[in-house]
Amino acid sequence: MREPSRVTVEFFGLPRQRAGRQSLEVFADTVAQALTAVERDCPRLAGLIDPSGLLSPLYLLALDGERFVQSTEKKLRSGDRLLLLSADAGGYQVAE
Repeated sequence: MREPSRVTVEFFGLPRQRAGRQSLEVFADTVAQALTAVERDCPRLAGLIDPSGLLSPLYLLALDGERFVQSTEKKLRSGDRLLLLSADAGGYQVAE
């Protein structure tokens, strides 16, 4: 059985203030697993995943700083970076 992917979640703006740190390394194979780990280690960021299973509309999430994702089922690979920021940061396009 293989080990889950090692992923770095970087926090910007309000998420950074709530997390109390700049980044967090987690083991996760999907965005949902990564966000669940963030919520566990940074309880002030509870609610990252909305009841429908998507990223909360209060946040934006970029994969490797290249494209925004909403699907929490997006697969991750070791070395991926997720950038979490407030949705009020403005103008973006979602690419799955």
